[in-house]
Amino acid sequence: MYARQSLIFAVALVCAGCSAAVAPPPEPPKKTVIDAQLKAIEKAKAVQQTVDQQKIDTDKKIDEAEK
Repeated sequence: MYARQSLIFAVALVCAGCSAAVAPPPEPPKKTVIDAQLKAIEKAKAVQQTVDQQKIDTDKKIDEAEK
């Protein structure tokens, strides 16, 4: 009997957890004092990736020229 009640309770919880209630969309992030610095850091990371890729390409060309 206890197992049956537990099963019914578990099924009820699963059904309630899958309800169609939609949560409100999150608020957009507010501007802060450090937004400009964060943007600069992201830009610097992108530039660094470009430089790293160019180094890899150059190293490959040097290796191919040596062979």
